[in-house]
Amino acid sequence: MRNRIDTLAAVRNFGILAHVDAGKTTVTERILYATGTTHKRGEVHDGTTVTDFDPQERDRGITIFAAAVSCAWDGHRVNLIDTPGHVDFADEVERSLRVLDGAVAVFDAVAGVEPQSESVWRQADRYGVPRIAFVNKLDRAGADLDRAVASIRDRLHPAPLVVQLPIGTEDGFTGVVDLVRMRSLVWHDGEGTAVAGEVPEELRAEALRRRRALEEAVAERHPAALEEFCDREALSAETLTAALRDLTRGGDGVVVLCGSAYRNRGVEPLLDAVVSYLPSPLDVPAVRGVHGGAEERRPADPEAPFAGLVFKVSASPTGRLAHVRVYSGTIEKGDAVRDPGSGRTERVARILRVMADRHVQLDRARAGDIVALVGVKSARTGATLCDPGAPLLLEPPVTAEPVVSVAVEARRGTDTGRLAAALARLAEEDPSLVVRTDGETGQTVLSGMGELHLEVAVEKVRRDGGPEVTVGRPRVARRETVTGAVRGFVYRHVKQDGGAGQFAHVVLDVEPLGPEPGVTGFEFRSAVTGGRVPQEYVRAVEAGCRDALAEGPLAGHPVIGVRVTLTDGSTHVKDSSDTAFRTAGRLGLREALRACPTVLLEPVAEVTVTVPEEAVGGVLGDLAARRGRVGGSQSRGGAAVLTATVPLAELFGYATRLRGRTQGRGTFTSRPAGYTPAPAR
Repeated sequence: MRNRIDTLAAVRNFGILAHVDAGKTTVTERILYATGTTHKRGEVHDGTTVTDFDPQERDRGITIFAAAVSCAWDGHRVNLIDTPGHVDFADEVERSLRVLDGAVAVFDAVAGVEPQSESVWRQADRYGVPRIAFVNKLDRAGADLDRAVASIRDRLHPAPLVVQLPIGTEDGFTGVVDLVRMRSLVWHDGEGTAVAGEVPEELRAEALRRRRALEEAVAERHPAALEEFCDREALSAETLTAALRDLTRGGDGVVVLCGSAYRNRGVEPLLDAVVSYLPSPLDVPAVRGVHGGAEERRPADPEAPFAGLVFKVSASPTGRLAHVRVYSGTIEKGDAVRDPGSGRTERVARILRVMADRHVQLDRARAGDIVALVGVKSARTGATLCDPGAPLLLEPPVTAEPVVSVAVEARRGTDTGRLAAALARLAEEDPSLVVRTDGETGQTVLSGMGELHLEVAVEKVRRDGGPEVTVGRPRVARRETVTGAVRGFVYRHVKQDGGAGQFAHVVLDVEPLGPEPGVTGFEFRSAVTGGRVPQEYVRAVEAGCRDALAEGPLAGHPVIGVRVTLTDGSTHVKDSSDTAFRTAGRLGLREALRACPTVLLEPVAEVTVTVPEEAVGGVLGDLAARRGRVGGSQSRGGAAVLTATVPLAELFGYATRLRGRTQGRGTFTSRPAGYTPAPAR
C-alpha cells in the first residue's frame, strides 16, 4: 500500500492557462527543456515547439489544440496540458480543466490581467482547480511585477502570495530572490540552471520587508502558521512552505512567482512550486459519478474498479486516440472497457503516454495518469470509460453553444459525401463545432465559437486530404427573448381519435428572467396547489416547455431569458399522461410566447484594442461605425488600450481593418459578453 500511495503522491496533473501571447507555450517548452525531455529549446516564432505541432499552429504562431506532455522533475511525474489562449478555443480549455488537478496561470508582466486571462481564471473557478501564478516577460520594457500583482488582486480577487522578488529590471532582469528560503537565484546568459547565493546587499532590506509581508498574509489565513507566528513572531521556511501548500490547495491563496520563460529564467523555481504547492491525485476529492440513479464516489486508488473520462478525441498516424484521465483503478492493454453512456463495450488495443504528437507505449495506466487509448472507436469527447463489472457515469465537461455559423459546400458535387465525412470527423474531435443541414436552403451549416475557430476548422478539412470547399459569409447565432409578461395563459390539449385519448390542461405565467433583455437561461417553477397536476406531469410540462424554446415566434431562433410558472391545470382520469402534458407544455408555451412582447437578440463581444496613441481617433470612429460602445481607455507603455462592447456580427474582418488603420501596429482581443437587442431592420 505504501508504494502505491507514494507513487500517486508523486504525480502532478496541471495545465498552463493564459491570455493569447502571454507566453504559455514558451513556458511549456522551457519546462520540457529543464526536465531533460527535450534537448533543444523550441521557439514559437521558429515553429519548432513540441506542443504546437499542428501545421496551422506553427503557421499562425498560436496554440489551437490542447496538447498533453509528460515529464519528470525531482522524483515526480508531471503531466502537463498546454491550453489555447484565444477565446475561440475556450472549449479546449474547458475540457482540459475538467480533468486537471491544478493549473499555472501565466500573466504578461507589462499587460497584467488581460481579457482572456480573466475568462480562463473564471473557468478554473468553476471547476475548483487550485492555481499558482507566473508573471512572465519580466525582461520586457515596462515590465512591473507589483503592477501585475495588483491587477491580479483587483480583477481576479484572489489573495496573491508573492514568494519572489526580481533582481534587476527590464533588460537587466537576471534572477529572483526566493523569499521563502531567503536566497538569490541568478541565471547567467547561456546557462539554463540557476546559481544560488546570498541575497544581494542592495535588495536585502526590501527582501526582508516583503518576507515579513508574506508571513503576515499567510498567518492571517492559516491557523498553524498563525500559532507559530504568535509564538516566534516569524515563520520558518518549512512552516511557510506547508502553509502555502494548504492555502493553494484549499483555494484560499495564490502563490505568485516571476521570470522570463523566453530567456529561461524562473522555470526551475516554477517547477519546484508545482511539485510543492499543487495537489496530487490523492489531494483532490474522490471523483463523483452516477450508477443506478445514485451518486457514487471512486477514490484515486489503483486497486479500485477502473473509471476514466475521455476529454479529447484526435486522429493520428497510429489511429484514433481517446485521451483519458484515469480517475480510479488500473487499465491494461487488452482490457475491455464499457461506455455506460452508449452501452458499448470495446477492447483497448494500446495505451500510450502522450508527448504532444509523439507517443510512448505503456503496458498499463493507473489512477492519476493521463494517457491515450487506441481501440475504443465509439467513445466520444465527454464519455466515461469504466470496468464493465462496475459501471459508473461521470459528469462530462460543459460544451458552450456556438455563436457563429458559415455555410460550407464541396466545390464538386461528387465530393459531397467526402465533405460530410470530413465534417463529421471534425465535430467528433471538437464538440464545440456543430454541423447541421439548413431545413430551408438544404445547405450544410458549420457553427463554432468564432470566425477564427471556423477558419481553422475549414483549413483542417483541406489539409487532412478533404475536398475543396467554398465557404459562405459568417453569420451570428441570434436569440429571442420576451420583454413583457403574460399571466394566466390557458392551454388545453385534447386528442381523441380512437383508442386511448390525450388530455392535459395547463395554466402558464410567462415573464422575462431578468430586468434587461439579454439574460441567458431558462427557469421553470410550479405553483400548483392541491395536487391538481401530479408531480410527474409537472416534470413533463417542464420538458415540453424546454422543447418549445428551440424555436421562437419572431424568426425561429432559440428563446432565452424566460421564466415559466405553472400556476394551475387539471387531469383526466384515463386520458392524461406524460406525453399529453409534455405536448401541452410545448404547444402552450409556443402560443404564450406569441402573445408576449418579444425582441430579437444578437451576440456581443467585449473588445480590447491596443493601438498607437496617434491612431486612437480613427479607431474610435471605426468602433462607433460598428455600433460599438466604448467603455474606457488607458495608456500602457506608449500605447492606448481601448475597451468596447461590439456586436459580434460587426467584428468579421476587423483584424484586417485595424491593421490597415494602424500601419500594422494595432491588435485586438475579444471575448463573449452575452446578448443585446438587435436593431430593427
